[in-house]
Amino acid sequence: MTAFVFPAPAPVTLPVAGRAALFPVGRVFCIGRNYRWSPDEPARPVEMPAWFMKPAGAVVPAQGLLPYPPATGDFCHEIELVVAIGRGGFDIDPAEVERHHVWGYAAGLDLTRRDLQQQAKRAGGPWEAAKAFDHSAPCTPLVPAAVCGHPRQGAVWLAVNGIERQRADLSGLLWPVADLVAMLSRSVTLAPGDLVYTGTPAGVGPLQPGDVVSGGVADIGRFSMTVGDRA
Repeated sequence: MTAFVFPAPAPVTLPVAGRAALFPVGRVFCIGRNYRWSPDEPARPVEMPAWFMKPAGAVVPAQGLLPYPPATGDFCHEIELVVAIGRGGFDIDPAEVERHHVWGYAAGLDLTRRDLQQQAKRAGGPWEAAKAFDHSAPCTPLVPAAVCGHPRQGAVWLAVNGIERQRADLSGLLWPVADLVAMLSRSVTLAPGDLVYTGTPAGVGPLQPGDVVSGGVADIGRFSMTVGDRA
């Protein structure tokens, strides 16, 4: 039996809708934007979108209290469709992504310390401080693709204190799920348990302590969380 210098941390998991078994979370890949934010933007960009990562430990169930993170005065929401990978691979053919590699879907939040992101952009530095903090990737229970299929349309929405801020349709994804997963697999070998946050519509904005943030994606998942006090 292998000995560790201290007890190994428990694996990060997400619940699965309608099942007792849990989904073990590996890595978290996040896609930048991926919806038109203004009418004058092209319907299909020439280049694939940028992507970044969050640690698996940033993933938490999208329920209850949402802690306000430290080191920021501009804590922002981004609602997204989340894709769960069930079979890995390198240089995956887009035509094979949904058939063999996508295990399921969820609704998630890519939470951002926007002021730190803007500082990083000005300095040409990395985004980890803005994106990879604790509790920064809330996610609803996963719905297996065997149950929900592969959604091509359906509302993506978010409201704060009952006032809607973000709304789009999955049909408005500039780069669909198959292309995003294939793109990532050309840079890294994807593995079972990886999550892909697929980008957010226009309307991202700040959250304040006490705000109730709610949202959902199609028939995949809905959530409601209350923002806690500043750290």
